[in-house]
Amino acid sequence: MFLSGRAPILVAVGVVPIVVLQAAGIDAWLTLIAWALVCAAILGVDALAAPSPAALRFVRDVPARARLGDEVPTRLQVVNDGSRTLRVRIRDAWQPTAGHPGDRPRLVIPARESRVVSAALHPRRRGELRSEFVAVRALGPLGFAGRQATIPAPGALRVLPPFRARRHLASRVRRLRELDGSTSLLVRGQGTEFDSLREYVRGDDVRSIDWRATARSTTTMLRTWRPERDRHVTILIDTGRTAAARVGDETRLDATFEAAMLLAALATRAGDHVHLLAFDRLVRARVTGVDGARLLPEISDALAPVDARLIDTDWDRAFAEALRLARRPSLLVVLTAQEDVAASRAFLTSLEAIPGSGTTVLVGAVTDHALGDTARAGGSVSELYRAAAAEAASHDAQRVAGAIARAGAEAIADTPELLPPRIADRYLALKKAGRL
Repeated sequence: MFLSGRAPILVAVGVVPIVVLQAAGIDAWLTLIAWALVCAAILGVDALAAPSPAALRFVRDVPARARLGDEVPTRLQVVNDGSRTLRVRIRDAWQPTAGHPGDRPRLVIPARESRVVSAALHPRRRGELRSEFVAVRALGPLGFAGRQATIPAPGALRVLPPFRARRHLASRVRRLRELDGSTSLLVRGQGTEFDSLREYVRGDDVRSIDWRATARSTTTMLRTWRPERDRHVTILIDTGRTAAARVGDETRLDATFEAAMLLAALATRAGDHVHLLAFDRLVRARVTGVDGARLLPEISDALAPVDARLIDTDWDRAFAEALRLARRPSLLVVLTAQEDVAASRAFLTSLEAIPGSGTTVLVGAVTDHALGDTARAGGSVSELYRAAAAEAASHDAQRVAGAIARAGAEAIADTPELLPPRIADRYLALKKAGRL
C-alpha cells in the first residue's frame, strides 16, 4: 500500500472543524479521533479497491552490447493480463551508472492491452549493467491510496570500451599497405619475404634489381618485398593496483585498453595472430585463437567487465601465462605502469628472465600529462613541494625506463591520448625494419 499526494489534502480537510470547535471551547479530541478513523477507512478502502499490479507483465527490448559513450535506446512493453483497467506509475530499476533518465511515467492500460515505454540509456562506466525489477504503483478509484509491487523484469547490457583510438586506425592501415607493396614504397629487411617482380622505376633501390629476370626481359626488372605474415603478437595488460590510478577523466587501465585494441586491430589487418591477456594474480581476460573480423569484438567483450584490483601483480605468473599463449611470440607488448624504482623490482626481475629467442618486448605505460607542468610550477611553498614531488616522480620514471632498456626491452610512455598511436607506430617500424 502507498499514499498519493491527495492523502494529505484529505487529512487537512478535517483541520477546519477541529479548529472551529477548539475556538468555541469544545473539546475537539473526539472529533480528531473520529476524523482520523474516517480518513484511515477511506484510505484503506481506496487501496483495497485498487487493481492488483501483479496482473502486469513486462517485456524488455535492450541491446546486448553497446560502447561506452553511445546512446542506447531501450523499450519496455507493459502488458496488462488482468480484467481491469490499470492506472499505474512505473519505475525501472536500472543502476545509477546506466544513465537512465529516471522518469516515472504514468500509464493507463486497459484490460488485455499493452503500452510501450521508451527510454535512452547513457552508460557512465564499462561492464555489466542490470535491471532486475520494475516497481509499480496502481492507484485506487478515489486517487488517495493504492497498491504497489515489485515485479521481476531482468534486463542486462554489457558496456564495451569506447575505443576512441579507432580514429588513428585508418592512417596506420594506409602505412601498412605501403609496407605490404600496395604502393611504390617497397622495403627489404631481415624479416621480409619476396612478393613479385615489376619494372624498374627511377628512384627505386638498385639493390633490388633482379638481374636474371632483367636478362630474360627487354627492360630492367625489380624484386618487390613485403613484411612477413603469420607472426604472433601477445598483449599483456596489467590489472594490478597501479592500473587503478586516475589520469585525467579515466583510469590507466582504460587507457591501456585503447592501446591494446588499436594494436590488435592493426596487427590483424597485417595478417598477424594476436593474443591478449589481462592479469594481476589471476587471469581476468583471455583472447587467443581468434583472427580476422571477429578479433576486435572478442577483445572488446572480454575487456568490458575487467577492473583494476588493489593488489600487486604476480609478474612471474603473468609472463608465464602470456608466453603460454604463443609458443614463440614475435612481439610481446606489456601495458603497465612502472614508475617507482622500488616497486618495479619484481617486474624488472621477471622481465630479465623472459627468453629472448627472437621476441621483441615493448613496455607501454600511461603517464600524466600534467606531471611536467606541475614540475615546472612555482609560487607558494605548497606548490614548490608539489613541483619537487613531480620532478622526483619524473626522475624515477626515467630510471625505470633505463632499467627496462637494460633488460632488453623498449619502454614507451606517453599520455592516454598519445600512447595508442605511438605503440602502433612502433609496431609498423618493426615491420618495416624486418624485425617482425
